[in-house]
Amino acid sequence: MSLAAPVVDGKVVQNTTAANGTGAAKETKANSSMDKDSFLQLLVAQMKYQDPMEPQSNTEYVAQYAQFSELEAMQNLSSNMDLQRATGLVGKEVVVKTTGASGEPVYTQGKVDFVSSEGSKAYMTINGKKFSIDDLDSVMDDEYLNATSLATSFITSLNKLPRVTSLTSEYKDVIQNLKDVYNDMSVYQRGYLGDDNIKKYKEYVDRMDQILAAEKNSAENKAADEEENA
Repeated sequence: MSLAAPVVDGKVVQNTTAANGTGAAKETKANSSMDKDSFLQLLVAQMKYQDPMEPQSNTEYVAQYAQFSELEAMQNLSSNMDLQRATGLVGKEVVVKTTGASGEPVYTQGKVDFVSSEGSKAYMTINGKKFSIDDLDSVMDDEYLNATSLATSFITSLNKLPRVTSLTSEYKDVIQNLKDVYNDMSVYQRGYLGDDNIKKYKEYVDRMDQILAAEKNSAENKAADEEENA
């Protein structure tokens, strides 16, 4: 592989002049990262084109290589840590934050199916789409997910009921089911229902108790009347 960059005083420079003879300076585009081979090529170029009257010492070369090796080791460690972090998220519910076409934040929630590595980057696959570990916004706790899911189901069932004033005994099984779910909830889980929904739920329970009690009294009175008339 030939080197196109010029060397001045034993050092590779990043600027070069255009080949059309105008002498205008033209800046080369720097790579976003340099691997070990690229660094060694530059080091060899420095050694080859150094000023023979003022050569650099071996200590300087060793120091440069040691600095690069340390940087490379840190980059590799960071990549491995990202991959380990992503692997630990497999099966968990997460939220990733990306940027939409208009620059607005876009949030995606889902379970991490598997992770993959491309170069030094770790990626998570969520709902069939690949996201960088850098896009991770939050990780959801299992207890939190259970509580919010249970609360959502409870509120959905509650909202399907007719108005309290229109309630009839036909809904007694629905109300009983809501009572069973509510009584089995922990304080933490009830916290996701909200005060308004809890108040609404209790109004339905009280109303159903009144309806069933009235129907029971009516049935008992009817039975007593029939017994007297028999």
